[in-house]
Amino acid sequence: MEIIRSRQNPLAKQLVKLAENRRERLKSRQTLLIGTHLVESALQAEWPLEKLLICEGEEQRLEIRQLLEQSNIPALLLDRALFEEIEQTPSTTGILALAALPENPAPQRQGFCLLLENVQDPGNVGSILRTAAAAGVDQVWLTAGCADVWSPKVLRAGMGAHFRLPLLERVSLDAVLADFAGAVAITTLEDATSLYQSDLRGDLVLALGSEGGGVSAELSARATQRLHIPMTDAVESLNVAAAAAICLFERRRQLAG
Repeated sequence: MEIIRSRQNPLAKQLVKLAENRRERLKSRQTLLIGTHLVESALQAEWPLEKLLICEGEEQRLEIRQLLEQSNIPALLLDRALFEEIEQTPSTTGILALAALPENPAPQRQGFCLLLENVQDPGNVGSILRTAAAAGVDQVWLTAGCADVWSPKVLRAGMGAHFRLPLLERVSLDAVLADFAGAVAITTLEDATSLYQSDLRGDLVLALGSEGGGVSAELSARATQRLHIPMTDAVESLNVAAAAAICLFERRRQLAG
């Protein structure tokens, strides 16, 4: 395979920008998938991968050889120091993929949708996407204040969920909620009903707010269901990813009868 050693190489410059810069990802409509698990998940989902980039010295690793053998995607070697600068992980995974980003689909008007408003921590966003895929969410909407859903950190935390879920980035509340056919449920402590005494079946948007402030006043005003998760007095609140998992699987439990 051809090897790239210079950081001044045009492709190397682009890869560094994609790893670090949301604006570059939006401009080029590309991102980086880091590690064998993400690359394999993308291949299984027939995601449009443009290049595989292998760390020099890791090309004979078994799982990397298998990925190279099962795909017909162009592959290049990167100098180890250059690869690690792009990868930015404590220990190298040995493989990156350059991937195209999908266009935003049209917002669904029915079904089960998850709305994330200003959830800023990449780990939380990725974990929520992984749970949403497991819980059978039909579509996920993210407002402009959320962590970049296609950043390497969110992709790693999502563990392949991005390739199984339709995702809408930078949505406005009016654009996605105005014509939705069902209920809009938020999590809040004010004038709320226990999650376990609320009907979560049918067409539903479940909306979760930022880690610190919760949902906005605008979103609160649009809610038709206000939910709280019953807890002991030992803690004041839950991490948003944990709250999402509880709510998503309570709906799944209700649907199971």
